[in-house]
Amino acid sequence: MHRIDVEHEGDAGVVRAHGELDAFAAPDITESFELVSSSPRVVVDFSAVTFLDSTALGLVVRGVRRLGEHGAGVRVVLPLGTAAKIFELTTLDRVLPVSGSRDEALAELRD
Repeated sequence: MHRIDVEHEGDAGVVRAHGELDAFAAPDITESFELVSSSPRVVVDFSAVTFLDSTALGLVVRGVRRLGEHGAGVRVVLPLGTAAKIFELTTLDRVLPVSGSRDEALAELRD
C-alpha cells in the first residue's frame, strides 16, 4: 500500500511518498511530478518509503531529470533502512541531488 501527497511550502513543491512504491504506484508517481512541474523548487521526500521497485525508481529518476531540465531546483530525501538499498546498489544516491531530511532539502534549495 502506498500514498503520495503533494504539498507546497512557499514556492517549493513537496512530493511526499509513504509505503511501498511499485508498478501499481506508477500513475500516482507520474501525477505527483506533474503537480509540482511548475514549481521553481521541488523536494521529493522518500523518508517514509518502505519499498521501491525498478519501475518506481525509473519514474522518479525521469521526473527529477525533467524538473531539472525545466530549471527547477530539486532535492531528493532518500528512504531509511532496506528501501535505501536500491539507491545504493544503483549508485543513484551519488547521482541524484540528495538531502538528509525535508528541512535540510528546503534549506539547501533556498541557498
